[in-house]
Amino acid sequence: MRQHGHTLTQLVRHNDEIRNQGVWGCVRGALSAPWNPFSEWATEQLSRTKSFDILHIHNTFPLLSPSVFYAAKNSRPATVLTLHNFRTFCAAGILMREGRPCTECLDKRSVGPALRHKCYRGGIFATAPLATMIWLHRTLKTWEKQVDAFIALTEFQKYILCNAGLPSARVFVKPNFYPTPPEPLPWGERIRKVAFIGRLSVEKGCNVLIKTWKLWGREAPLLEIIGDGPERSKLEDSVSAAGLSKKIIFRGQLSFNEAQTRLSTARLLVIPSLCFEGFPMVIREAFAFGIPVVASRLGSMPWIIAEESTGTLFQPGDAKDLLDKIQNIWENDHKLSTMGTNARESFLQKYTADVNYNELIQIYQFAIDYRNKKF
Repeated sequence: MRQHGHTLTQLVRHNDEIRNQGVWGCVRGALSAPWNPFSEWATEQLSRTKSFDILHIHNTFPLLSPSVFYAAKNSRPATVLTLHNFRTFCAAGILMREGRPCTECLDKRSVGPALRHKCYRGGIFATAPLATMIWLHRTLKTWEKQVDAFIALTEFQKYILCNAGLPSARVFVKPNFYPTPPEPLPWGERIRKVAFIGRLSVEKGCNVLIKTWKLWGREAPLLEIIGDGPERSKLEDSVSAAGLSKKIIFRGQLSFNEAQTRLSTARLLVIPSLCFEGFPMVIREAFAFGIPVVASRLGSMPWIIAEESTGTLFQPGDAKDLLDKIQNIWENDHKLSTMGTNARESFLQKYTADVNYNELIQIYQFAIDYRNKKF
């Protein structure tokens, strides 16, 4: 936005503000999540002094709270909310329970299931503030009355959230973009390796990926796992026990630039998620590098990955199907490199900064026009 001459002011709150306060911080975060009057006041003061055209919110949980939308009630800014997850209606935010996709709260339009299943961090006291937030703002019709335009990351996310109650005419799809796209490494200069980048937690499905490499055996290519998380030790033990330590390498948490450098030399990225993803940034990065993607046939993935063009899809959680799909393209170098070319072309058409800017300005203009009609 600044590169195109716009003036921006940022209001940022960080979770460390409550993490560093121990028990009191947890209490403060819980009390703030449904409605934080201090955030509402601060946002209103900012709106009055700066005379904004747009108030664009990316995340209200836990410290800002949806109260910030009410700060613009009688002032000028049109309001826009980017939906980075499903937390407007799902306490967990990821539509997943017990290792499987779950839309019970959305389907029933109730927070009862979230409380019953203790969906946020497995505790009733952790879940209750989020459930209260969801119930309160559904009851107040915050999303219907106080938000002028919504930005979903994929068509799938829009479909799910509109079915749950968001006004479909005001929900626009605008994916993530890569601000400074690199030039892809020539195909012949790339390492014969497969990459996984992500959090090592159950819902990301890395255990399925490792099962696939166990089935593949000694003929499997190098698998480079970049990331950290609660499942890392268990996954490393599994790899060691299977004698695959030379085939599967854990790089741990790397800086963005280090991760990008390692990704750029790969020939394939795998996303074996067991949960509904929003728009994984790593797909944007893989496409920018001209790397095809194999992903679970789940949630938004079929909307992002064109099967047999920019990658392929497999049955979620099925290591054998994942092996079949990877081998089908891995053993055909021409097919794999063509997919890489298609991935780069898809990036240039959909995920550059210029394309994204034009889409965002159109959404902003809609929000301004819609707000002007209301007042």
